[in-house]
Amino acid sequence: MNATTTDPRPILVTAGTGKTGRRVAARLSAAGRAVRIGSRQGQPPFDWHDPATWGPALEGTAAAYLAYSPDIGFPGAADIVADVAGTAVDRGVRRLVLLSGRGEAGAQRAEQRVQSSGADWTIVRAAMFAQNFTEGAFAGSIAEGVLPMPVADIAEPFVDVDDIADVATAALLDDRHLGQLYEVTGPRLLTFTEALQILGRGNPATYVHVSPPEMTAGLVAEGMPADEATELVDLLTTILDGRNVSIADGVQRALGRAPRDLVQIAAAQGVA
Repeated sequence: MNATTTDPRPILVTAGTGKTGRRVAARLSAAGRAVRIGSRQGQPPFDWHDPATWGPALEGTAAAYLAYSPDIGFPGAADIVADVAGTAVDRGVRRLVLLSGRGEAGAQRAEQRVQSSGADWTIVRAAMFAQNFTEGAFAGSIAEGVLPMPVADIAEPFVDVDDIADVATAALLDDRHLGQLYEVTGPRLLTFTEALQILGRGNPATYVHVSPPEMTAGLVAEGMPADEATELVDLLTTILDGRNVSIADGVQRALGRAPRDLVQIAAAQGVA
């Protein structure tokens, strides 16, 4: 029985206007479920960094999709996720679906805290988002023709955020996914240069290896707070050190189909 499917209470989608959250919210609405968008502008508002917002946003909800911002691998994130999960359980929320990061020690600490929260849980542990190239962290630089990164041109199984949203939505609505950890990746390994060639319509951006301080300075110049830029560069140099050069089967296990390839994603977005 899929108890959450018929529950009239809303589902809280944190980061509900972000890359995965807005897709999860749309899928839940299409399935006929009431959705509460978890954002600073939501009604009621939800802010990962303002504990006063957590209880009101979780009150009366049946389940929650937890997508921590800015990144679950950042220092202190696991403690905040644990506190939100505890608040959820205290407010009667029984199902939590956590978006986690692949190869991130901090993210795995957050996973463990959700697993021990007392709620029914599902973990969606994701590779680097394919959409970072087109609507995320890399898009601005790519539009200017260059992608600077603080690591060598390593391979990564870039995952489609629509696949992530499909898995997360299934976990929120279907009891079969309770207690499952889905490590989700794309179907093949691509270097950043290969990915840029797929997305570049014959005129791809150039991958440039820069030092971590140069990368940090560039992010700050683009308007990112210095502490966040430092943490992001530290995270990139960690997860792109070779530990994630492998493909996982989470999409197949959760959905019974293959994950989408970057060629398919690019064609759907009209960039290939």
